[in-house]
Order: sequence, then C-alpha cells, then structure tokens
Amino acid sequence: MDRNTHDQIAAAIAAHGKWKARLKSAIGQGSSEFLPATVRRDNACDFGKWLHTADPVTRSSPHYPQAVALHAKFHESAAEVLALALDGKKDEAEAKVGIGSDFAHTSATLTREMTAWLAAA
Repeated sequence: MDRNTHDQIAAAIAAHGKWKARLKSAIGQGSSEFLPATVRRDNACDFGKWLHTADPVTRSSPHYPQAVALHAKFHESAAEVLALALDGKKDEAEAKVGIGSDFAHTSATLTREMTAWLAAA
C-alpha cells in the first residue's frame, strides 16, 4: 500500500468517527451546518472523493469494493439520522444512531473494514 492510500484510510477512520458526535449534536440542538442531501452523497467527503477517483492499484484491493459499499451505506444512514434530527424527531433520531442501530452497525463495520485494509499493507 502506498503512503497516500494509508493516509486516506487513516484520515477517513478519524473523520467518520467525528460524525457520531456531529449527529448527536444535531439531535440535541435540532440543527446542523450540514444538510441531509449533502451528507447522503458518498462522494462529497474527502474519503469518498478519493474512493471514487482511486487508481487501478487501489481499486484492485480486496478491501476496496466492501469499503465503497459500506461507505455509501454509512452516508445514507447518517443522512437519515440528520433528517430526523432536523425535523425535530429527537427520539427517532436517537434510536437510529444508538447501540444496535443500522447506523452503529454500518459505522462499526466500515471502521473494521478500513482497519483491515490498513493492516493488509
């Protein structure tokens, strides 16, 4: 794995971890600097831009297809939570981001996949 790939994956793990805090803040405040439509796009964040423009060597990694699919699902789940938070549906949003939720499962699975990709270097 080249240094750029390593750095992109490591940065993505950190950045996506921050989304848990952002979503919890949005749920608590009922507001966010982000819009669900933007969050839903898996090619709007730095990692998504990198994934969707990755070179053939990166795309040939056995971790790549799973990371792409999980990353898209992560963004979809985060957008759903954010939309509920912005609509004032605090209890529903908390349930969607809580332990055992689709968001929590997808987030954990994506982190495991990216960590395994890093370890495969």
